[in-house]
Amino acid sequence: MSARSRWLLAGAIAVLAVAGIAAYFLGGARRPAEPASAPVAVPAQYIGVKACGTCHAKELTAWKGSHHDLAMQHAGESSVLGNFADAKFTYAGVTSTFFRRDGKFYVNTDGADGKLRDFEIKYTFGVTPLQQYLVEFPDGRVQALSIAWDARDKAQGGQRWFHLYPGQAIKAGDRLHWTGLDQNWNHQCADCHSTNLRKNYNAQSNTFKTSWSEINVACEACHGPGSNHAAWAKREGGWERAPGKGLEVALDERRSAAWVRKDGAATAERSKPRDSQREIETCARCHSRRAQLTDDYRYGRPLEHTHRSALLQEGLYWPDGQMRDEVYNHASFLQSEMFAKGVTCSECHEPHTLKLRAPGNAVCTQCHQAAAFDVEKHTHHATGTPAAQCAACHMPVTTYMEVDPRHDHSLRIPRPDRSLSMGVPNACNQCHKERDAQWAADALKRWSPQPLPGHQGFAEALDAGFRAAPGAREALVAAAEDPRQPAIARASAIELLARHADARVTALLRKALDDVDALVRRAAVGALAQAGPEARVQLLPRMLADPALSVRAAAASALAGVPAERLGAEQRAALAKAIEEYLAIQRFNADRPDAQVNLGSLYAERGQAAEAEAAYRQALALDPGYVPAAVNLADYYRNRGEEPLADATLRAALKREPASAPLHHALGLSLVRQKRLGDAVAELRQAARLAPGQARYAYVYGIALHSTGRKAEGIQALAEAHRRVPGDPVLLQALATMERDRGDRQAAAGYARKLVELMPEDAQAKALLQSLQR
Repeated sequence: MSARSRWLLAGAIAVLAVAGIAAYFLGGARRPAEPASAPVAVPAQYIGVKACGTCHAKELTAWKGSHHDLAMQHAGESSVLGNFADAKFTYAGVTSTFFRRDGKFYVNTDGADGKLRDFEIKYTFGVTPLQQYLVEFPDGRVQALSIAWDARDKAQGGQRWFHLYPGQAIKAGDRLHWTGLDQNWNHQCADCHSTNLRKNYNAQSNTFKTSWSEINVACEACHGPGSNHAAWAKREGGWERAPGKGLEVALDERRSAAWVRKDGAATAERSKPRDSQREIETCARCHSRRAQLTDDYRYGRPLEHTHRSALLQEGLYWPDGQMRDEVYNHASFLQSEMFAKGVTCSECHEPHTLKLRAPGNAVCTQCHQAAAFDVEKHTHHATGTPAAQCAACHMPVTTYMEVDPRHDHSLRIPRPDRSLSMGVPNACNQCHKERDAQWAADALKRWSPQPLPGHQGFAEALDAGFRAAPGAREALVAAAEDPRQPAIARASAIELLARHADARVTALLRKALDDVDALVRRAAVGALAQAGPEARVQLLPRMLADPALSVRAAAASALAGVPAERLGAEQRAALAKAIEEYLAIQRFNADRPDAQVNLGSLYAERGQAAEAEAAYRQALALDPGYVPAAVNLADYYRNRGEEPLADATLRAALKREPASAPLHHALGLSLVRQKRLGDAVAELRQAARLAPGQARYAYVYGIALHSTGRKAEGIQALAEAHRRVPGDPVLLQALATMERDRGDRQAAAGYARKLVELMPEDAQAKALLQSLQR
């Protein structure tokens, strides 16, 4: 597997040669330098909430009983909310019993082998609207039960056991089973529910020794270890040498600013621009969809220095940026006009109680004048009703984990017209379920004849990019180049442009490498990783010294397969250093199969065959159903000329994952190489059927049909795929040449014309059209 595809295939884990850092700032570059750290007397240590509370009693009192305080607890009389009085719950044919014995809490349920056993509940996880329970195993693995307690009042449907995956019949052996990989607390949950969490995974023994300084989210989870600050407060132990009162991070961005209404305006403005994101990114460390790259978290540093944030990707978000999967709040807030205007999390949320600063609409009227906005003329709903709440229209909810409704923090204007044009949800029909989107769009048009587009102007571009629609390239380029669009949207557009490589896109990516926002720089590196070696060698070496670890790692991955002689001595040294960082990221996440695939792919590109094979095999040992590991291992065998082993690997994986399009596609290609063309066509057809939106599978299937003499069927398969994915240039080129070769020059010219419209700067497309027109 190439560096250019490694990050796309490997999933959650994130996927360096310069003449010196000064090279960053040549040619008008705008990237920030790594912030300098002032010396301190001694490295700060964690001291606990009691020590913090000796001076900060008010904050400690506010924190007690909060969701942070109760994020994780030892199982006991006061912490366990669920019914353990021999309560029974049946799911997928398995009846689990919750009971008590010798003062402890237990569940009798199916283990990893599918057999019923008693498991002790060691910890509680959360309090409301649901509470989960954790079981600890001798190897240090802690697993979260998929049967949870609904902590809501009985009148709300609560006070019951329920399963987090109803209707899916999750059985032992599935990665979603409570004993499976995706219910593992050590990797999935721990870092955000405890303070000073250290995963401590040992890859050799496949064991954990996960530790924390406090079991819950305490003071130092947000403020950093407090020993130097305590020394400063007590004037002890070299306190005078501790900068900034010994604090690890000063969350003081609001201190010297105010929100004022200028000249009687209905909406307040910040008295001075917000000049950092320290507070927001402190919260985002946990309130975001992200991959953890290291547990060496530095308080106050940008998030991308230790994490890899998800962009607005298909499946995670709707094309207009509304949350779709469980993505938490950060990326949604980054799209909002509130973020652009300088709002921080604690403007609305009290950071210790975690409650709103004011009830209901009063939290909004802190800045938005009630006389203008908290009135029926604006809300179009009766004052005081739930429908007249600001959040009802501007922060619609999506329910996760069956009972947990969460507000979308993109704070958007309802756009039912986009429900009509791109199938996204809208706040109006979320309440008025008996009506359709056209009714909602007409209502908004009556209320506001002049359209209110909102802050998410990137929606149409991402929608075109998700669908690979005609015109997607131009729309994505426009969105990526528009400084008015949120940085996360520009980064998301750039990520989608990777499939549209041409001179204009390359020029855009070159410029994006110098963007002030790390998300944009990382997306540009990822897009250039799909380019040819010339572009990578020319543009990416300087990114090996980027301030953000996520960017350096992406650059290391993209350049790993470049021959050493293509790089200068300093560039080779920088690449070696960055590759060590990249390897450290994968080793930190070595308990995950995607990290093992990343390791295997890097080893394979660098000619370390034995290490590559071992990593792919380890990925399958961790998760026998992990498709990328099987595909990569088979490809590794193909490169070694061991096609029978490739075939056997893919067939074994298909027994576990019979509906996997990538496996059927890879097996079809293997059968082509084995000259078993009839069997190959059948596998390729299955891949195209299972993933109808994947143009690549349809293309290979159509070519296979054409090559085996079934030319009309091949053209038909490609034409059907083109109707599904009209903006894919490979399908258009294939259809144009096939129709030309069978003598239908008119049909061929039609496809070639679409290709030129799609890629107006592509010389080959123009030449093809000209030849057909002649």
